[in-house]
Amino acid sequence: MSVAASVTRRQFVLISGAVGGALVLGVALRRRQQVVQGGAPARGTLNAYVRIEPDGRIACVMPKVEMGQGVFTSLPMLIAEELEVDLAAITVEAAPPDPAVYGFAVDPAAPEGIERDQSTGTSLSIIQCWTPLRQAGASARLMLIQAAAKRWRVPADTCHAQHGEVMHAASGRRLTYGALAAAAAALPVPAAPPLKAAKDFRLIGRATPRRDTPSKVDGSALFGIDVRPPNSKVALIALSPVEGGTILELASDAALAVRGVRQVVNEADVIAVVADDTWAAMKGMKALAPRWNDGPNAAVQQAAIVADLEAAAHEAGAVAASKGKLEEAAAHTTTHVDAVYHQPFLAHATLEPMNCTVDWREGECEIWVGTQASDRAVAKLAALGLKPEQIRLHSHLIGGGFGRRLEVDGIVLAARIARHVQGPVRVLWSREQDIQHDRYRPYYVDRLSASLDARGMPVTWRHTIAGAGLWALYYGEETVKNGVDLDAITSAADLAYPLENLEVRFVRRDPPGVPTGWWRGVGPTRSVFAVESFMDELAAAARQDPVRYRRALLKEPRMRAVLDLAADRAGWGTALPAGSGRGVSIQFAFGSYLAQVAEVAVNAQGQVRVERVVCAMDCGQVVNPDGVRAQLEGGVTFGTSAVLGNEITIANGRVEQSNFNDFPSLRMSEAPRVEVHLAAGGESPGGVGETGTSCVAAALCNAIYAATGKRVRTLPVSRGLHA
Repeated sequence: MSVAASVTRRQFVLISGAVGGALVLGVALRRRQQVVQGGAPARGTLNAYVRIEPDGRIACVMPKVEMGQGVFTSLPMLIAEELEVDLAAITVEAAPPDPAVYGFAVDPAAPEGIERDQSTGTSLSIIQCWTPLRQAGASARLMLIQAAAKRWRVPADTCHAQHGEVMHAASGRRLTYGALAAAAAALPVPAAPPLKAAKDFRLIGRATPRRDTPSKVDGSALFGIDVRPPNSKVALIALSPVEGGTILELASDAALAVRGVRQVVNEADVIAVVADDTWAAMKGMKALAPRWNDGPNAAVQQAAIVADLEAAAHEAGAVAASKGKLEEAAAHTTTHVDAVYHQPFLAHATLEPMNCTVDWREGECEIWVGTQASDRAVAKLAALGLKPEQIRLHSHLIGGGFGRRLEVDGIVLAARIARHVQGPVRVLWSREQDIQHDRYRPYYVDRLSASLDARGMPVTWRHTIAGAGLWALYYGEETVKNGVDLDAITSAADLAYPLENLEVRFVRRDPPGVPTGWWRGVGPTRSVFAVESFMDELAAAARQDPVRYRRALLKEPRMRAVLDLAADRAGWGTALPAGSGRGVSIQFAFGSYLAQVAEVAVNAQGQVRVERVVCAMDCGQVVNPDGVRAQLEGGVTFGTSAVLGNEITIANGRVEQSNFNDFPSLRMSEAPRVEVHLAAGGESPGGVGETGTSCVAAALCNAIYAATGKRVRTLPVSRGLHA
């Protein structure tokens, strides 16, 4: 059978067909109406597949990649729940790069014109897959039941599915899914398969151990950096220390004289030493002693970038949100509060450094890599003369993404090197190259002001954001409407507080000579710090308790509930030792409600220790509580590292930091105790992965104020507390 109608990107499609005797269900990740059609899977209409083989094996082809967030556990749970099989019965296969098949809308609120995107990020995996994957499981179950009923010549409603079998209670007959797969594939797909009610869930909502944990513990898990194709070589790369620079001089003969070094590749802006092993490549790079022509960005300085942003924060900019009559309302107030916040450039510093293995052959290219955006990588490789059908990309586990692997620069560089190498080559970045050639979270300056009434409550609210436009960087200038970058204003233009008179503006400043990109928490990671720090300042100006002050402003019951829960579990208002303090921060971001209370101790030398962070979250229906807790614990730890001591600074066009000695991550002994409390919620799930990171900065800095009476308006704390 053929697909009879075209399918738009706004629609969600379930298509089944017989493929080698297997029952195959395709799922498009859409939020709008569903379109159901029978027939063989048509290329370009599917995103994810459920495959049931004649031997009973069940495979899910997943468009989301596993980078530690647990999607290879939580997403199969959705299918297993409706398919009535144990989670252990399902295997997961990474989807190949094909956005026409596996892509989905970036965001329902995004401007029109943005094509499908196959990326994993922005805490969207569960949100996007919640209904479609359950629909796929439910449809498969009904088709298997119908196939069994037809074979037994009994009404379908006298049969039921359980543990991978269809049973006929009256006669005691049963058939496995595998035995029914081919027959089921010939049946039409149910138009609207009923989904389970929450009260009937067997798996969803139950704490489930991560399926990838055993292999990561015993070392058998295969990350991108672990790939070893037969006869592969190793290439260590070096890039110009200044963005846009080119190579000036190389000691190629000295490098080639190193035992094990086979080749030196010079691509002008990137060089590589190709060797038999990593140690030989490292020794060869040292002998190569590259010297660079710095190019047009050699004069870029941190101070000039910051000064430009500070000036930009006083410009009119583009209006992102406006309501009420600010001037009229402010005329009747007597208290005015102003503050300016600075947030630095940040590197991702993933535990697994950048790497990519490429075998460039005549007319084709095979790639092994951990990436958050395989489709973007394939599209970018067109610049090297490759067509999508000439590229075979294997997606592997990722040892930390955090937005860094939404960028595909490392894949393109690896392919450029591989063109010059016979056979597969593992292209590796040293930690220094990794930190000094990142796509950095931009530097932002936020200027806020508010007028308070006689009760100390905000009557007006003004917020100007000056920083880079990341939305345009990723999706093109044509997607930016009226000069407003959607990423920069998230959680600023859509405040959790329903204020009557507010204005939020954005002034775009893309820093010269500093490549920028998304960082774990994307827009909220910068907005929530400014908004919640300023809200704390308003509470202090009004001489009111920060929790009660926020609660008086909030109208959303779910937001109030998590604030109350966090405050209660943290013991808000109880006594702490001298030099200690508690701070609070709330946010509605990624479709979830979160409140955090941080508890810190500050010694006489001004050193800050974060003792505890209490998180209260309402993310709607929880799929895997164990996964949610792990995500919040990891997010808080990641964010705390950045808040306390991370920054990237620029001098003479160069990044000054180079490794964990000057861009530190929290040691185990420094990590706070993180407590997670989940509010019961039956709504559709929200996102979790980035929430803990984006909320924690304000909570920590507000706690420092409670402990010391000093406001931290410039991050990191190591700089701002002593400014």
